[in-house]
Amino acid sequence: MSSKSTVLLARRIRFVRLVVVLVLLLIAARLIDIQVVNSGRYSREARSELAQPVTVQALRGGIFARNGQPLAVSIPTKEVIADDFQIRHPITEAKALSPLLKIPASNLATELSRRSGYVPLSHYLGVPAANKVAADHLPGITLVDSSLREYPNGNLASPVIGSVNAAGHGSSGLEYEYNSLLAGKPGRESILESPFGVPLPQTPVVARSVAHPGTGLELTLDPPLQYEAEQALAAQMVSTKARNGIAVVMDVHTGNILAMANLVANPQNQASASNSAPLGSAPTPGAGSTGGAVVIGPNGPVSQAPSALAVTQVNEPGSVFKIATFSAALQDGVITPNTTFVVPDQEVLDGSLFHDAETHPTQPMTATQIIAQSSNIGTSYVATNLGESRLLAQVKTLGFGSPTGLGLPGESPGILATAAQWEPTNIVSLPIGQVDAVTAQQVLDAYNMVANGGVFVPPRLVQATITPSGKAVGTPMKPTRRILSPGIDQEFTKMLEQVVKSGTGVHAVIPGYLVAGKTGTANIHLKGRAGFIPGAFVAEFVGFAPANHPVLSAIVVLNRPNTIYGGSASAPVFAKIMGYALHRYDIPTSAGSSAQGG
Repeated sequence: MSSKSTVLLARRIRFVRLVVVLVLLLIAARLIDIQVVNSGRYSREARSELAQPVTVQALRGGIFARNGQPLAVSIPTKEVIADDFQIRHPITEAKALSPLLKIPASNLATELSRRSGYVPLSHYLGVPAANKVAADHLPGITLVDSSLREYPNGNLASPVIGSVNAAGHGSSGLEYEYNSLLAGKPGRESILESPFGVPLPQTPVVARSVAHPGTGLELTLDPPLQYEAEQALAAQMVSTKARNGIAVVMDVHTGNILAMANLVANPQNQASASNSAPLGSAPTPGAGSTGGAVVIGPNGPVSQAPSALAVTQVNEPGSVFKIATFSAALQDGVITPNTTFVVPDQEVLDGSLFHDAETHPTQPMTATQIIAQSSNIGTSYVATNLGESRLLAQVKTLGFGSPTGLGLPGESPGILATAAQWEPTNIVSLPIGQVDAVTAQQVLDAYNMVANGGVFVPPRLVQATITPSGKAVGTPMKPTRRILSPGIDQEFTKMLEQVVKSGTGVHAVIPGYLVAGKTGTANIHLKGRAGFIPGAFVAEFVGFAPANHPVLSAIVVLNRPNTIYGGSASAPVFAKIMGYALHRYDIPTSAGSSAQGG
């Protein structure tokens, strides 16, 4: 090779070396820029690409009874999640986690070996156990906030209290109606996730906004009375093979609902249940032993209804609806308690035959006797004197056709006949409860008005809200309205006392107390067509006590019992529940109550 070629080659080699050196310097400069000069900026950008916003659910507010007893509470828990790609020794970690999660180590080892990147191991781990898991610093294990909704009294009053779904949102009852209040305000936090959407274990939270706990509810319900109401109702449902049952107890003056039982029959279990199921003796629910009580649940003869039947189920009310006719007639001076009518046991109107429940000769009957014996024909005479427009107006004045305002999901306002729909026979059929369809709570509200001195007071279930700090804030009372003039209520009460003393409601007698009330028996319509289901009835009794100084009102409704009359099917349940309530609240006995069979 010539010297000239050698020099040219050497120059090329030096050039290549220079280029390599320059490239290396540029790379070094870039690395210094990334890792030193702008490392913070690039780190932030990298985290922002991996950071994902996550909602932090607030702890749900509790639901409490009138005495502060918890009915529904949320317990803080942790969800345990494994990224099994980061777990090198699944058997070792499984053994460490097993006593804390209460899951066999063999099962955990299988879960930790899935290679899916996201394996929930426990959804509701208690905080103490979760703290121990965190203290172990196990690779690939992450803890996420969660909570568990618990009902300390089991299914007691569950149609009223309601439930939450898997997402933690209210799905029925007051849990649903007050969900936004109970749920609180969720927080937000950003966590680091892999490109596959899997949280990166043991990485810090990038940003956080605090979740605010929900506001709780203090109800008017009294758990021991609720338990007794459910037990008495359940026992009679089993005894009479009723399809469903309702029992509501209300404070006369405040409208506070002290108990609201809503039960349905389990036909497969009722068939083998005793027809004389005993009442439970346990005074407080949730004590652990039923003490011979009727089992209310999927495996018992009756279950809690899916909704509060007291406000969602409508039916023709039967004779308890006579309150509309008699209250208006007394108020307007159309009748007095002693106004006399000559009453046959049956009558034909516009081709339709109407009759009393019991045959009797044509006889004079006072207005008091007509309601005490629940004479349909006598009631129609009073309604005829009252007139169509006044009768229709009184039905609405008593609250029928309007929601009660209790705030329970699915409440029905009822179904009322209007003046445009009026038929000639309605002057008989409407006053005796064979036209309009109403709820049990609406019927109770109307009779409670009589007990409350003629003043209608709206019912309520929520008496206070509970702030996250534990402070009770009373809910305002809703406006009342006077329906009967002073003194008219007392006249009507005396008439209703005769229903229990000597009329159709003698089985509602409570020893030591005067009771006023009304029985009702109503047909059940065929679904989708005209006519009634043969042999199917709704039996009701509604009343209040002590009649001379009313404190409590109550209603009992049985759907399709084999003992069809309200006086024989529902009145005895009223007596059991009301008798328990009067003694529970130390209500003084009534002077002269012995005349009522006490």
